[in-house]
Amino acid sequence: DNLLVKCFRACFQGVLVVGCGNSELSEQMYDVGMCEDIVNIDVSDAVIRQMQERSRSKRPKMSYLLMDMLQMDFPDAHFQVVLDKGTLDAILTDEEEATLAKVDKMFAEISRVLQVGGRYLCVSLAQAHVLKKAVEYFFQEGWVVRVHQVAGSRDKQQFVLPVFVYVMTKFRKIPGSAPQILEICPEEQDKPMRVESVERLVAAVKDRQHYALLCSQLSKPPCGEQVSLDLCDKESGRPRYTLHVVDSPSVKPSRDNHFAIFIIPQGRETEWLFGTEEGRRQLATSAGFRRLVTVALHREQHYEGMAGIQAELSGKVMELAPPGLPARQQVPFVSVGGDIGVRTVRHRDTSTLSGEYVIEDVKGDGTFYFRRLIFLRNRNVVQSEARLLTRKSKSQKKRRKDKKKLSPTEPPAAIDKSYLCCEHHKAMVAGLCLLGGPNPLPVLVVGLGGGSLPLFIHDYFSQAHVAVVEIDPSMLEVATRWFGFSQDDRMQVHVSDGLDYVAKLAAEAPAQYDAIMFDVDSKDLTVGMSCPPPAFVEKPFLQKVKTTLKPEGVFVLNLVCRDAQLKESVLATLREVFPLLYARRIEEEVNEILFCQPNPEGRRDPTELEARARALEGALRQPGRPWDSSYVLADMLQAIKIL
Repeated sequence: DNLLVKCFRACFQGVLVVGCGNSELSEQMYDVGMCEDIVNIDVSDAVIRQMQERSRSKRPKMSYLLMDMLQMDFPDAHFQVVLDKGTLDAILTDEEEATLAKVDKMFAEISRVLQVGGRYLCVSLAQAHVLKKAVEYFFQEGWVVRVHQVAGSRDKQQFVLPVFVYVMTKFRKIPGSAPQILEICPEEQDKPMRVESVERLVAAVKDRQHYALLCSQLSKPPCGEQVSLDLCDKESGRPRYTLHVVDSPSVKPSRDNHFAIFIIPQGRETEWLFGTEEGRRQLATSAGFRRLVTVALHREQHYEGMAGIQAELSGKVMELAPPGLPARQQVPFVSVGGDIGVRTVRHRDTSTLSGEYVIEDVKGDGTFYFRRLIFLRNRNVVQSEARLLTRKSKSQKKRRKDKKKLSPTEPPAAIDKSYLCCEHHKAMVAGLCLLGGPNPLPVLVVGLGGGSLPLFIHDYFSQAHVAVVEIDPSMLEVATRWFGFSQDDRMQVHVSDGLDYVAKLAAEAPAQYDAIMFDVDSKDLTVGMSCPPPAFVEKPFLQKVKTTLKPEGVFVLNLVCRDAQLKESVLATLREVFPLLYARRIEEEVNEILFCQPNPEGRRDPTELEARARALEGALRQPGRPWDSSYVLADMLQAIKIL
């Protein structure tokens, strides 16, 4: 009741309280001088007599009347305010026809006795069907509808679920398309936010209720499950921060290790340490805090440095604090290197096949910058990545100090084509040691992306002729403009469906390729396999792949499958088609690289494979190339060891 009293900022005259019961709310309003002209009604004779006796001598101007709110005796437009504390919740217990008819009658009577400009204030726990019914009714009547959250933060809350007040302001119904107003005020101190529909308002309230339940869960002793939530921008409603709450019960408690906030540098949220549950658990343990909240920053948002983020988040993250946090405990905000990283969006566009995507430059762990292709339908996955060569010296920085920053529309920085960022690409290149000679000749790559894999093979295998198949013409433009990709007589891109292209090859030009590589993502996020699409690993199609390979060739498949049963089915199908199959699991990633050969006699002993790997390493080293290919050899040897 004290919280409700604080909600009424103005002094109203002519207040009707429906279904007053024995609540002290009217008495508190009277006693603090907010309003004395208060009429309370209820259908219980015993309650009315009790309340009359309690207030007769102390509150002479306040009255209690025995009356049914569904059929009130008051004249039209008699009150400025109708106050309902839980009465609607008590009546609207279900959505049966009789119940809804009773609620309609209640609303009609409230509307009748209210003056134009008057307000119906309804205190409610805002169950979805209750909120929807109330908002829809008065919104259709042309009233201004606003929903306030008046209780909910953990330091004040008496209940697990938050308390809301619906504020319905009566206006004359204007025929035609007059603009109507729907608003929500999530916190007492916040300005109301306009929403576009009843459904969006109900969803916003539901979000607040889920958040309250989450805070209640986090106020209990730590458990093994990680909790995640998005904090959205007040203006746009888009996610601004993504938080993961990680508990480490194994960490011994001390005075200063109860709680900390870790800001993930921009662009690094996809890394294993920050982007996976296992990685975040390792991060929390190594940081030495019993509860760590990791905070990922979204690319659509602007941030004013670490200090600005700390000022913005300090109040909210304290609602996620662990039980037993000492009073006035200083909660540290930490990050890698003490800053929030660098992310520059270079290009944003939409592909008819892949949806919305962005090209962004991010600062990595160290001095290097990386260019990334991100499909926003799966924004936590880096589709393609390349290292940038441009690193300004101190003298260059000094000369450019007063110059304008580079615009995202300017030509992209130079790409380091000698460096493979993706671990699975390194493994795929390493698998070429399974071929008969150090220099593979014809290579087919299905899936272009940023072009790093075919470009590396083209540049460092001088005898290779690479054909690339890409279904999305937008990706060819992306690879060419932003990732340094180009075509020549040894590199040709075919814009086609990989399924159709391979089927045509099998029929018209069998046994053509030394190596066939599949690095193609699935557009269907409902399947537990994100690479490749399921049709690419069906037996009839795999037989066509086998037909297209030379007898001593190798088929290299990037498999990303989180569904264990589906993965076993894919492996079983591959074994039916390819008698020789090697597997290479990529550490700290879901990717598994499969090397399939059609000839069962092609098995090599480790000594021969190691010799081939070293020959391949020698072939990769070309005069005048300023790069170190030792990591390629290391991956090859590791692949051989595992195989």
